[in-house]
Amino acid sequence: MPKTPDHYLKYMREHAAEFITVRQTIHENPELGFEEHATSALVAERLNRWGYKVERNIGGTGLVGQIKRGNGTRSVGIRADMDALPIEEKTGLAYSSKRPGIMHACGHDGHTAMLLGAAKYLAQEGDFSGTLNLIFQPAEEGMGGAVRMIDEGLFDKYPCDSIYAMHNMPGRRQGDLVFREGSAMASSDYATVTLHGVGGHGALPHFAKDPVVAAASIIMALQTIVSRNADPQEMGIVTVGAIHGGKANNVIPQTVTMEISVRALTREMRVMLEQRLKAIVIAQAESFGVRAEIDYRKGYAVLVNTPDETEFARGIGRALVGDAHVEPQGPAVTGSEDFAFMLEKRPGSYLLIGNGRDKEHGACMVHNPAYDFNDGNLPIGAAYWALLAETYLV
Repeated sequence: MPKTPDHYLKYMREHAAEFITVRQTIHENPELGFEEHATSALVAERLNRWGYKVERNIGGTGLVGQIKRGNGTRSVGIRADMDALPIEEKTGLAYSSKRPGIMHACGHDGHTAMLLGAAKYLAQEGDFSGTLNLIFQPAEEGMGGAVRMIDEGLFDKYPCDSIYAMHNMPGRRQGDLVFREGSAMASSDYATVTLHGVGGHGALPHFAKDPVVAAASIIMALQTIVSRNADPQEMGIVTVGAIHGGKANNVIPQTVTMEISVRALTREMRVMLEQRLKAIVIAQAESFGVRAEIDYRKGYAVLVNTPDETEFARGIGRALVGDAHVEPQGPAVTGSEDFAFMLEKRPGSYLLIGNGRDKEHGACMVHNPAYDFNDGNLPIGAAYWALLAETYLV
């Protein structure tokens, strides 16, 4: 008898307590990027127990669990991230972080637990033919763990016809699934601008070349990139997040530094933002008689969901939770995600699951000291992965 979507939800709800405990254990013991030794060991122990072939230490603390069944030639990859953030937890929960200054403020503990829930089901009751690759990635939070796993042979050792990942989203109704074809998350690049002037006495500015005034002009001029160079219907962000220069009110400093964040939702916009930023900084600096030094660093790429794989992922969502709980083409997110690099290598899709709308049930935004993953999502997320894997690997 064919399995219904309720079959997966029923199984996951019956086993929910086990994976709530797993999630809260990981939450109590958070680890920063490339330091997820205990988390990786916990995941590996479970996967080994359930019969997966497990390879650890891919991309540092990353690992892959693989099961092959039948004579099917298709392969699918599902990825969860494992790292925490350098934030002091303020939730007051019984399972709060035991490590000062580190907490799971983005829900990676929940992402890992959801995929483990699916892993247990697929190992013990899964009916499929083909290859299932479960990818547990380190260091998503700005450190590029996905790139390191790829560079160390992830897709050479574990070929995937397509890949999928999921992230929780506070402010969305708990358990709702949000999909988006095309550009779904922004690129993130960084620039450090150092302005070299001539210091002097604040009372005699004509003997100096003031980098503070130059910096002020540059900050205002940078705002014209988005307002006057970008298509108004496309997203671009240039944020000067920090400026450092001088120590006294009567001293013109020699140098000023600025830290700048640059984000885009298309590769073309990303290129334009970089070009215009550099041109404006250099020209503005020269107009004030100071010299600009620019250290421009590429961060995460634009995350682009491929059409066929996103339509497949939507179909799984509709089957599991119904049309009323699926947003088929949600808005793009201006945050960044290094799953983008995996999607540059393989077709696939990245979806969101609502973490809740009110403070008591998951509405606190990620990267906040009061954030917590909504455990009500564990059965839904795990059931989603189980249904997707079995449907893909027919």
